[in-house]
Amino acid sequence: MARLQRILSFFFLITVVLAIVQCARRGSPSGGPKDTTPPVLIKTEPENLTTEFKAEKIRLYFDEYIKLEDVQNQLIVSPPLKYKPQVSPQGGASKFVEIILKDTLLENTTYTLNFGQSIVDNNEGNPNSFLTYVFSTGTYIDSLMVTGVVKDAFNKKADEFISVMLYEIDSAYNDSTIYKKPPNYITNTLDSTIIFQLKYLKEGKYAIFAIKDEAKNNTFNQNTDKIAFIQDTVTLPTDTVYLLTLFKEIPNYRLQKPNYAAANKIIFGYAGGDEQLRIEALTEIPDTIRTLVIKEPEKDTLNYWFTPFEIDSINFKVTNENLAKIDTFTVKTRNLAADSLMLSPSHRNAINFADEFYITSSIPIVAIDTSLISFFNKDTLAVEFKAQLDTTKNRIALDFDKQPDETYFINLFPNSITDFFGETNDTINYRLSTGGYADFGNLSLKLAGEIAYPLIVQLTSEKGVTYREIYASEPIDLDFSTLEPGNYLIRIIFDENANGKWDTGNYLKKIQPEKVIYYPGVIEMRANWEKIETFNVLD
Repeated sequence: MARLQRILSFFFLITVVLAIVQCARRGSPSGGPKDTTPPVLIKTEPENLTTEFKAEKIRLYFDEYIKLEDVQNQLIVSPPLKYKPQVSPQGGASKFVEIILKDTLLENTTYTLNFGQSIVDNNEGNPNSFLTYVFSTGTYIDSLMVTGVVKDAFNKKADEFISVMLYEIDSAYNDSTIYKKPPNYITNTLDSTIIFQLKYLKEGKYAIFAIKDEAKNNTFNQNTDKIAFIQDTVTLPTDTVYLLTLFKEIPNYRLQKPNYAAANKIIFGYAGGDEQLRIEALTEIPDTIRTLVIKEPEKDTLNYWFTPFEIDSINFKVTNENLAKIDTFTVKTRNLAADSLMLSPSHRNAINFADEFYITSSIPIVAIDTSLISFFNKDTLAVEFKAQLDTTKNRIALDFDKQPDETYFINLFPNSITDFFGETNDTINYRLSTGGYADFGNLSLKLAGEIAYPLIVQLTSEKGVTYREIYASEPIDLDFSTLEPGNYLIRIIFDENANGKWDTGNYLKKIQPEKVIYYPGVIEMRANWEKIETFNVLD
């Protein structure tokens, strides 16, 4: 009987424990829905839209704990202050944001502090987007506004954090003001939109600009910044929506100090466009020494090649024939190794039917002996080819008829290529292969609308890298054949000066960049697809 009572007591205890555990489970919190509400501004000191402002400290109070994220980039003060305000909290949480002003404020001026998306709640990071605090040192708040859009002149997507600036056109304003002084008003596109609004402006006449302000100093630096400008004066009030097209200027001509890059090469770097530079050695050089000046492909650099000789230094005169400008330099000899001949192929395995195969040299090529080049297919049958030396790009192009599902073998035997120093190559072997036509897609593009020729039609990657290009001086078939499967963009450049390339703008010369438009969508190509797309250039 006692044993039975012990067993019943044990089961009763287990029942009680299970009941307690079950109750505990029912009562445990689930965490609730995720907080998606941004912090709410509940009070400011001084009050927002205060006039006759004289405070040195501003506080913004919120209904929950907040923190600051990227406030250095996000906070835009307009008009700009000489000294950045001190903003807290930094690295912690608080229920208020404190701004300490370090400048003497202008009289009778309306100021705006736009915090972008820098104020977020402490737990989930929900931003109080584009919160603005406004005050005036005068007796009223200016209330006019300018709106518009920023786009990139060449790329489909505009840069982030573009500064849009207004300069008041007064007796002190001229074309060089943007290089020297901050604007009267400023805003920023931040990282989420290309639309801008300049608010709380006063009546007057203004010049409007946009810059990608790399130094964040509220002035334009031609060497680093992109710029957009509008020729017309902005007269406030206005209901015009402005389009600002951002471009990178070709920098003004500037010659860098030349230096030895190797025992047989001195490099002359420069900034500017297609400058006509002439390099002359003022130091007497023996008649037995050969020299050659050639531009580095895709770089603003001239290479001065010479057969090595003993000398401590060389004096040079560099003449810019476009600008009639002369610079002189002394280049001291350095203990460096000489450059040696290195050849690099454009393709190492697969090659598209539309691709050009070429071999680039590290040293200028002066001669090709095609009798020492062997070219055959997988059946060991000889393949006809043409070799052409491109001295501008310092490479040899090998042109041949590409067949589907074929393998090609190219052998460069010794002495087939001779460089400037008389050196020749060792035996080099290349292997190339093609796919079948069914591995690729074909795109036919038709243009509609009022079309101005000449134009350049480019097929690019989604990042803007050019794959194919067709130049059209008149209406022609725009066929892009044997395309690799993938996604493509179409870019059209209106070549106004018919020089075969896109030309950027220049602010001081009041030249806008050549117009570029993109097909509105992404074009998907798959293997064995035949696709026809119509591009209405007025869309």
